[in-house]
Amino acid sequence: MYGLIGKMRAVAGERDRLVEILLGSTGEMPGCLSYVIAVDPADADAIWITEAWDSAESHKASLSLPRVQEAIAKARPLIAGFDSHVETAPVGGVGLGG
Repeated sequence: MYGLIGKMRAVAGERDRLVEILLGSTGEMPGCLSYVIAVDPADADAIWITEAWDSAESHKASLSLPRVQEAIAKARPLIAGFDSHVETAPVGGVGLGG
């Protein structure tokens, strides 16, 4: 399995709109086992995204999906930056199988 955990920073006051765009792009993504978007209760502009995929190749391929490309184009002006980005190797858990 392949995982990513990242902290994204929205332009001030645009976090909710950015979250809405991201949630709208999370439909059918082949190989995606989990894609969780969370707001940071301690930071009004921060969003955490936690992903689990069957492989790094599936994640890479998802970036070419029309729905994802559209979301990236809409979201780009609302993104102030990325605070952290960590690749992980999930080994299981609720919803991931084993």
